[in-house]
Amino acid sequence: MLWVGSQLTIGYAVAPVLFASLERTQAGAIAAQLFRIEGILGAVCGVLLLVLSNVLARRGAVNYRRSRWLLAGMLLCVLIGYFALQPFMNAMRVEAMNAGVDIANSPYASRFGMLHGVSSVFYLIESLLGVALVWLQPTVRGVAVQRI
Repeated sequence: MLWVGSQLTIGYAVAPVLFASLERTQAGAIAAQLFRIEGILGAVCGVLLLVLSNVLARRGAVNYRRSRWLLAGMLLCVLIGYFALQPFMNAMRVEAMNAGVDIANSPYASRFGMLHGVSSVFYLIESLLGVALVWLQPTVRGVAVQRI
């Protein structure tokens, strides 16, 4: 819940408010920091939850077998989006700043836009997998409680 909730909040509430409220360069710098934190949180939570789901599935909790695939997909999206694409985007942003222009007015603008689009697709897929993960989690409703 922490991972999915923070991802949805940052990506679909905080980032749009930043870009609506602040100058584009400043909003982009803040959003990049938030997405970096979210990437680290996602990687840590993804690994821990994947290990936990494997343990529970091996102990016979069949409902967690499906969770492993959703978690693996989410973790893959995090690794590609934050740890493969973001370093290239950050390098372009730094090069543009060193040249004295923002990324939108730099020679890297089209390449940055393409990488940003690809990154956004991975973020959307991760978000949808996260919603499915939360939605499909086993519940205790309808399970009879045995008293000893």
